[in-house]
Amino acid sequence: MNKIGASLFIMILCLNPGCKDDTDSLEYTGTVEGTAVMVPALTAGEILQFYVQTGEFVTKGQLLAAVDSTELVFQRDQLMAAFEEVNIQNTIAKANMARAKDDYDYLKTTHDRIATLYKSQSVTKQQLDDANNNLQKAGIALANSQQALQSISASRKRLDAQISSVGKKINDARIHAPVEGIITDTFYEEGEAVPQFAPVLEIINIKKPEVKIYISQKLLSQIKYGQQVTVKADGQENNLPGKIMWISPEAEFTPKTILTPDTRTSLVYAVKISIANEEGILKHGMPVVITLN
Repeated sequence: MNKIGASLFIMILCLNPGCKDDTDSLEYTGTVEGTAVMVPALTAGEILQFYVQTGEFVTKGQLLAAVDSTELVFQRDQLMAAFEEVNIQNTIAKANMARAKDDYDYLKTTHDRIATLYKSQSVTKQQLDDANNNLQKAGIALANSQQALQSISASRKRLDAQISSVGKKINDARIHAPVEGIITDTFYEEGEAVPQFAPVLEIINIKKPEVKIYISQKLLSQIKYGQQVTVKADGQENNLPGKIMWISPEAEFTPKTILTPDTRTSLVYAVKISIANEEGILKHGMPVVITLN
């Protein structure tokens, strides 16, 4: 093979992503991948309106869509009415318990006085027995009033929890963005019914994207978790910082997307690079060059 032919052959090989020469080139190509977030409908119902469109950039907390919550509002109103009724019962139960406590205290004082008089034989045995009987009845009435108040208190807690639960569902009927990013897809149309927890939209968060590259076993011992790398994108003068966040524990054959006849049987290790992209310079799907430092 002449010199020109040999040079062309080497150039073709090194255009392959992740390829290395005899000195193990430290440059690799990969594709920027943002973090895909499926935004669910936490409340089931008819989708009334979308406030965003596919391709639109949204911020964290921004309103994305609204689900019909009319029936939930009715449920909350019913629970609130029941809660008011229980509050009235609670007021009555407190008054009953206070009266029962006063009766018990009075009869307890009367019983103790009669018991003292009985010891000096100033009252009859029948009078003491009557005092004992009245005191026991007053004790039972007091215990019953206390149990009634506890039962009403438990009902109040149950209704309060139900009101909070329905209130959360009403709030969840307004779907907000959990992260900032680009709306890449919607899975329902306005007017369609969405079940609870079904994904309604997809957001790609590109603030901390990842790039996957493939390195040879020979270079594996020269990299480590947290190692800094340099990221170069076409059309950008300044490089971006990145770091190795994951190294595959298992070797694999070179993926078909970067396969050539010469690397068909090569075993490589997948490596994920995390990139700081706060200014949004990198876009989902953009090719970049990774240089291992």
